[in-house]
Amino acid sequence: MILNIETPRLILRPLELSDAEAMFAMDSNPTVHQYLWQNPTKDISETIQIIEFVQKQYEENGIGRFATILKETGEFVGWTGIKFINDHVENGNTNFYDYGYRLNEKFWNKGIATEASRAWLDYAFNTMNINEMNAYTHAENGASNHVLNKVGFNFIEDYPDKEGVTWKWWQLLKSDYK
Repeated sequence: MILNIETPRLILRPLELSDAEAMFAMDSNPTVHQYLWQNPTKDISETIQIIEFVQKQYEENGIGRFATILKETGEFVGWTGIKFINDHVENGNTNFYDYGYRLNEKFWNKGIATEASRAWLDYAFNTMNINEMNAYTHAENGASNHVLNKVGFNFIEDYPDKEGVTWKWWQLLKSDYK
């Protein structure tokens, strides 16, 4: 997949196997997984499998989560991007576009999630011509819920997952995108 998106501070590009070490460092941090099923990555081989899975999504769906790189230093910040959800049902939905992100803890509270989100929404609505973008967050993840609201997502409803954990369902329609 040949696609790079740039923002003032970021380069958004397809994940590569060379990202595995930095991605493993992020995903092995229990704090990063506080609102992600409390399941930090335990071995870099898991990270490599995830990258290969995302690369397969690029081929099958033309989109997937992207490495998010800080221009100034070249550091791997985390991943951001659009995913086509067709491998499971979420809040009664499947075959939908989902926006999501995960950042290394040292990059939290710097406006990076907001900056990347705006770039991805612009790409989704103006280049991919998607009519509806969805997102879901752990109900207690105040920072992520704030970012989604800030970039224009509308809170639709709370819903429980199969373990009874409450999640928030968000949606942004192209017609409402500014």
